[in-house]
Amino acid sequence: MTGTPFYRRDWMVAMAFLLPNIVGFFLFTAGPVFSSFLLSFTSWDLLTPPRWVGLQNFIDLLGFHRTVDGVRANDPNFWKYLGNTFFMMLTVPVNIATSLFLAVVLTKKIRFTYLYRLIFFLPSILAGVAIFYLWRWIYNPDYGLFNSILSTIGIMGPNWLTDPSWAKPAIMIMGMWIGLGGTGMILYIAALQNVSQELYEAAEIDGANAWRQFWAVTWPGVLPVTFFLFTIGLINGLQYGAEAVMIMTEGGPFGATTTLGYFIYLKAYVDFEMGYAATIAWVLFLLILVITIINWKKGGKNVSE
Repeated sequence: MTGTPFYRRDWMVAMAFLLPNIVGFFLFTAGPVFSSFLLSFTSWDLLTPPRWVGLQNFIDLLGFHRTVDGVRANDPNFWKYLGNTFFMMLTVPVNIATSLFLAVVLTKKIRFTYLYRLIFFLPSILAGVAIFYLWRWIYNPDYGLFNSILSTIGIMGPNWLTDPSWAKPAIMIMGMWIGLGGTGMILYIAALQNVSQELYEAAEIDGANAWRQFWAVTWPGVLPVTFFLFTIGLINGLQYGAEAVMIMTEGGPFGATTTLGYFIYLKAYVDFEMGYAATIAWVLFLLILVITIINWKKGGKNVSE
């Protein structure tokens, strides 16, 4: 019974185990999130006390004003960097497609399958500062690997990270390399192993070729994993860019590779506009929330059917 000493003792023991996590959640997650929400309504430069400005930060970030030349954004950089973020998210479907392709290939009965899986999974483990520095060397216009290969066939390579036309594609190529295998490939392999071989045999008896078998059997079997990876890819894609851009291009050239994640860093720790940085972070959060809900309503319906 709930009132017995044994129940109270078990409840106290359970709370003793849960208390560190609860305290940690409020101190390091809920507390900072709530503080950043309040901070988004203030102007704070870290040196003076925060000054309440109400919705002014949101107006400065999202608003527009009329000039003699027409309507202009209050902060044109925000919309430019938002466009950069969405453009770089084009790697999400590419990573999903390549992960599925590798999973299909690596579920076949070929020699050294586990070694190939390890090789393609390694970039996702090594991804980080060291990888960014490695790719910065690969993109070096004078002695980098890419331009050295191009020079052997008589092609003069571009300035990958300093040319506005090539900087974003360069970051995206690196992102696709990191996401080539990784968790997506592993999840697809697990999903493919759960697809019944009897379905493939039945499709083959009906005369379906390999391409038809993929769309009729393989694709429905991995659709839940695809939906999960696409949702996570959208969330991560909208937040991507701060570390990679900081190390490889510092947001340049001319803001061509600055994403919203790096924009938050610049406003907070370069310009010391902490309130404005918190506003950008909350707008980014709301954007992620809306896109995720829309994707869940549309994609989740297809998965459940």
